[in-house]
Amino acid sequence: MTTLTIPDVDDDVARRLHTRAVVHGRSLEAEARAILADAVGGGASNPVYGNIADAIRAIMLPIGGVDLPAFPDEPASDPLRFD
Repeated sequence: MTTLTIPDVDDDVARRLHTRAVVHGRSLEAEARAILADAVGGGASNPVYGNIADAIRAIMLPIGGVDLPAFPDEPASDPLRFD
C-alpha cells in the first residue's frame, strides 16, 4: 500500500469530507480512499471503461441500451502545426 499526503486541503473541503465520512460510517481516511477508488475506476460503482463510447453504452444498458458506432482508435484529424 502507498501512503498519500495531500497538503493544503481547503478547510471547507475537509469539513464536507468529514461530514460525508460520518454519514457513511467511515473514518476520514476511509472516506477519502473510497472517493479516490470511485474516481479512478477502482470502486464498485465506477468501473473502468475502455473509452467514452463504452461508458455511454454501460450507463444506458439498464434503460434499453443505445446503438453507437464503433469508437475509432485513431485521431479524428491531423494535429495542428505551428511552423
